[in-house]
Amino acid sequence: MNIILETERCYLREFILEDAQDFYKLNLDPEVIQYTGDVPFTSIEEAEEFIRNYNPYQKYGFGRWAVCDTKTDDFLGFCGLKYHKNVDFVEVGYRFYKTYWNKGFATETAKACVDFAFDSIKLPVMYCQVKKENLASIRVAEKLGFVFEKNYIDEEQDDAVLFKKDNPNILYQKGRELSL
Repeated sequence: MNIILETERCYLREFILEDAQDFYKLNLDPEVIQYTGDVPFTSIEEAEEFIRNYNPYQKYGFGRWAVCDTKTDDFLGFCGLKYHKNVDFVEVGYRFYKTYWNKGFATETAKACVDFAFDSIKLPVMYCQVKKENLASIRVAEKLGFVFEKNYIDEEQDDAVLFKKDNPNILYQKGRELSL
């Protein structure tokens, strides 16, 4: 098991094939994927195939990670970083079983991911893209110190909000590409 980050209640690790059933069940819940633009997997085998082909760890040194309970090793959801090549930025994102909503897990794990991005990868800036109706995720972004950047229409033609947070440890140079 390749643990990437640890928080008070969780650890984050790379996805493994054994996560496929949980990943499948997580994405079956319409409320869980309501603001994601994703469609549910059609089978556990499709979730396995996704995990087998998920390569940001090798390509960028980061990605979305499985979030597991430190005490029970239960799969709670996922959290991590995603590079968007078309706009040349990295965002933090997460998804949890509803059982774990409103208990601080998104804030706790997203903070660990942002700290990792700033302290280990030395990213100059991080982003958070949120559907405008997703008030809980807007609150998470604000708690983490992200500030409003702009309103926009996302790929699903929904109203969305882009939040930004500069790395407090380095000076961001406007126009500098991430070159990931």
